[in-house]
Amino acid sequence: MKPVLYSFFLLLPLYACNSEPAPEEVAPAPQIEDAGAEFRTEEADHGELSEIDTDEARIATAVLAAPEASRAGAKVIGYNAAGEFVTLREGTNEFICLADDPNQDGFSAACYHKDLEPFMARGRELKAEGKSAQEIFAMREDEVKSKKLSMGPAGTALHIYYGPEARYDAATGKVPGAQYRYVVYMPYATAASTGLPESPVAPNHPWIMDPGTHRAHIMISPLAGEE
Repeated sequence: MKPVLYSFFLLLPLYACNSEPAPEEVAPAPQIEDAGAEFRTEEADHGELSEIDTDEARIATAVLAAPEASRAGAKVIGYNAAGEFVTLREGTNEFICLADDPNQDGFSAACYHKDLEPFMARGRELKAEGKSAQEIFAMREDEVKSKKLSMGPAGTALHIYYGPEARYDAATGKVPGAQYRYVVYMPYATAASTGLPESPVAPNHPWIMDPGTHRAHIMISPLAGEE
């Protein structure tokens, strides 16, 4: 089982971050001061937990990031048992879901609109080449500006389901302690163009992150236990 950094996730902000866990990176937000016990994820009652070590388990947990009505038809990509990045299941609707990376601590799955796939795939490609997060940002910024790289229409969404436990309850299909975060991409949007603040003012409130850049997006971090 992957090591679990519970203390890290207790420090994970529910209403502030400076780097969203984009699917091409699937990295949690950086550590900051404790946001307060009242906003921490509560440990839910659960049955026996299973490892996420089969394609079936990877698919079952990956689609939890998508809206419930869209899970059955979502495409699922991620690492198979051989460590290869592959399509785990073909899809029939607008969602692509990225399964948890077994080489990362904790659990993180993400689902996004298929129009974002060129942007996400480019990020994965550049990361595989050894580019840093700053280099990836700058390169995609140039490519989006020149229209070489598409992010789809403004308003395409990314759904993230993440938590400290890298196992799941097969009976309920849930990952204990996991919670949601939502991103709506609005390339080059600003506080002035949207009326949203550039930093969070309260938990569960939308705000705009990376304003004025290709990766400008509305960020919403629901309170623990809310979807």
